Amino acid sequence: MTFSVTMPALGESVTEGTVTRWLKKEGDQIAVDEPLLEVSTDKVDTEIPSPVAGVLQKIVVQVDSTVAVGAELAIIAESSGATKA
Repeated sequence: MTFSVTMPALGESVTEGTVTRWLKKEGDQIAVDEPLLEVSTDKVDTEIPSPVAGVLQKIVVQVDSTVAVGAELAIIAESSGATKA
């Protein structure tokens, strides 16, 4: 099963964020809550954790791209037996 990682709302008035760095690359294993990427907004710079354990199947948004809250950032193929955080 695959899971879509989306841009979270990082504050009440934050409507978009910019991907500043991917901490994992396609094909990497990732654990639940392990930092996946870094994003920057006009209010905060933060790491976005993985919501599931699995393999980073596809990076949808490249570094220096700005996307709206709710936009798809990546796709993770869940490990068997993994559960959502």
